[in-house]
Amino acid sequence: MIVSCTRYKEKVQEEDIPATEMEIKAYVNTEHIIEAEDLIILSGQEHIKIIDFRKPSAYTNAHIEGALNVWRTDIEDPSYPYKGMMAKKEGIETLFSKLGIKNEDTLVVYDDRGACDAARLWWVLKNYDFESVKLLNGGLKAWKKVGGSLNNKAVSIIPSVFILPEKSSFGVWIGKNEIKEIVASKENEIILDTRNIDEFSGKRQKIGASKAGRIPKSICIDWVEAIDYEGTQKFKSYGELAKIYNRMGVSKTHPIITYCHSGVRSAHTTFVLTELLGYKNVRNYDGSWVEWSYYDELSFEQDSTTTIKG
Repeated sequence: MIVSCTRYKEKVQEEDIPATEMEIKAYVNTEHIIEAEDLIILSGQEHIKIIDFRKPSAYTNAHIEGALNVWRTDIEDPSYPYKGMMAKKEGIETLFSKLGIKNEDTLVVYDDRGACDAARLWWVLKNYDFESVKLLNGGLKAWKKVGGSLNNKAVSIIPSVFILPEKSSFGVWIGKNEIKEIVASKENEIILDTRNIDEFSGKRQKIGASKAGRIPKSICIDWVEAIDYEGTQKFKSYGELAKIYNRMGVSKTHPIITYCHSGVRSAHTTFVLTELLGYKNVRNYDGSWVEWSYYDELSFEQDSTTTIKG
């Protein structure tokens, strides 16, 4: 059972549309999301590359027919003293070239965790201005439900030359130095912790973190609230999502910073806020708590005096 965070601003800002209309309103942008029924039709086409974003052991056991395997460690920069940082542009280009991905390809990314892991790849590529990415709504569970084929066969790969756009916007990225300035100032950016309540309070210290706690000024909405985790693993409706994130009490142009343990769950929340709900000023903290907790000089908050490690 996953327990969602409950700490957030008490002021609630409602959408300027009736509740009944809000429930049936479509997502603001569906360019980067695809349903399993549609992928059934597109799979097998030359320009479609399906990416299984799970651990290699899970991929080897069974994957969508023709899918390529990419995992978090494949898109990390190992030069840092802590894990999880976004790979440099050259690293992504080398990886995709080895996988035979071409610049004109559309990537359909899936996992088995409600697109939580898959969204990290979307986020990394968006910072490098590669936009031809779609998340499979409901992931592997949705694929199985529509009768999509699985196998454990190795995929034949012809290496390519993949080149990311020359200029990178880093439009949904933020680093620790800028967050440090925001924490020390009177600026009113929302710093949104997308971890669960035990991590937020400091009761739990996950592996990789140097201490338990949270970034000062943080509020908390668990990433998992955005999906039907125990059921379809699909994103909730526009209306349901709007109600969840209206709890922040800010407009859709207000500056919002998301973070979690290592920038994965918060990448998912960044996708929900920007793509599905239309928030205009959202940036995900790449290093997140793993990086922030590493530096003793960075201030932090903690509610709990009992820390569970692991």
